[in-house]
Amino acid sequence: MFTNIGFPGVILILVIALIVFGPKKLPEIGRAFGQTLKEFKNSARELTLDDDDDKKTSQLKEIK
Repeated sequence: MFTNIGFPGVILILVIALIVFGPKKLPEIGRAFGQTLKEFKNSARELTLDDDDDKKTSQLKEIK
């Protein structure tokens, strides 16, 4: 979906964000976005690990 933006598009988005939010608020927004992305990745990783554990548990029950 966003693969066709390109470098000029990213620059335009950053300039608009700088105008709208200002230079003082932009680092806070970036930090919050980074933390949100990190939490999302950790949650997704935990879900896949839980799913793997469930599969292993069910396989062990089938063997016994």
